[in-house]
Amino acid sequence: MCPRISSKIAAMKWWFRRPLYFQIAVAVVLGAGLGLALGPDARAVKPLGDIFLRLLTMLVVPLTFFTLVSGMTKLESLRTLRSVGGWVVLYYAVSSVIAAAAGLAVALLVRPGRGAAGLLEAGAKVEAAPLGFWDQVVSWFPSNPVEAMSQGNLFQVIVFALVVGAALLSLGGRAPSLVRLADEGAALMIKVTDLVMKVSPYGILALVADMVGTVETRLLADLALFVGADVAGQLLLLLLFYPLVLRLAGRLPVGRFYRHASPALLVAASTTSSAATLPVAMTVADRPMGIQEKLWGFSLPLGATMNQNGMAVAIGVIAVLAANLHGVALTPGFLAQVVFLGLVLSAGTAGVKGSGIVISGILLRSLDLPLTLIPLLASLWPVLDIGHTTSNVAGDLVGTAAIGNRLGLLDRGRFDGQNNP
Repeated sequence: MCPRISSKIAAMKWWFRRPLYFQIAVAVVLGAGLGLALGPDARAVKPLGDIFLRLLTMLVVPLTFFTLVSGMTKLESLRTLRSVGGWVVLYYAVSSVIAAAAGLAVALLVRPGRGAAGLLEAGAKVEAAPLGFWDQVVSWFPSNPVEAMSQGNLFQVIVFALVVGAALLSLGGRAPSLVRLADEGAALMIKVTDLVMKVSPYGILALVADMVGTVETRLLADLALFVGADVAGQLLLLLLFYPLVLRLAGRLPVGRFYRHASPALLVAASTTSSAATLPVAMTVADRPMGIQEKLWGFSLPLGATMNQNGMAVAIGVIAVLAANLHGVALTPGFLAQVVFLGLVLSAGTAGVKGSGIVISGILLRSLDLPLTLIPLLASLWPVLDIGHTTSNVAGDLVGTAAIGNRLGLLDRGRFDGQNNP
């Protein structure tokens, strides 16, 4: 074989073996360079980006429905909810709501996007729905779930999925084929999402090139505010909310907890994957923390798929950024909708590589906002996801440790370093 051809094949193999975040980072740099070089002419590559956005939109309804229903059926039964699982699910739900509210609060304080309204897409006009608070609440519930799916009304699809999941739980073992269908449907859509994300660097390259070549530089300051708001929200969780849970609910020393959890948090930060960190999280929960397997064997796998507090913070910040950029009023109904989406969407597609970009697209569609913000979010995500995943894993371990100590499922001597084998 010709040496030149061999070297090209080797280079292609090297590229395809790189992790997705690396490929996206390179694509962002190349896209930015292309946009700077071509200026407005960079619109020539925009169709590639539009195809990628359409593929993301294609995933939204089936991925959201199947993963939410499948996640709820993992609780196995309503009896599980009434015992240990009830405390775990309650903590995950409350912490996700608080995380989304924290993201909203920081974003409302910082107000990213306020000074750059209309810069993303000059021709796009988005208006807030002229509904009162209770009118918006009523609109969340579908009168026809099939119509909601066909129209891409994600909020109504989410509510329908929650109802279906609760009904399957109440049936117990009487509908195993439906539970299996939900699990297999979720597995299928996760695989389809993985395939779509494999081409994401090329779509993102085209979108970033078009963005850099056509968007005004005033937007850069608002993106810096967005990053600052997201980081501040993660720090609120790690340094304020989690320590309060450990001290007040779990009666555990915060410093010792973080010392025990540090191996899992380092893996989370380096891999930006809750699923990849799960074995390490289980190890630290078992040995240095002394938590019984009957608790962490349920709470940690469930948390890796359902409890994504870092993403919940980001949902609050992204919603405010997008609303400000598109001139949408931040009404009480809108903010309540964002908090609810922080609860359900942060659990909806967990475990999917590049899920933050997918969830962001679902969020924007659920709020009836354009997807023009996606390439900017994708360019920032490799950095932001370090904090997101660290907050996710820390939140799972905090809840497991606090609940374990409250219910007598944690060996306090081992946790304090007295009974370590």
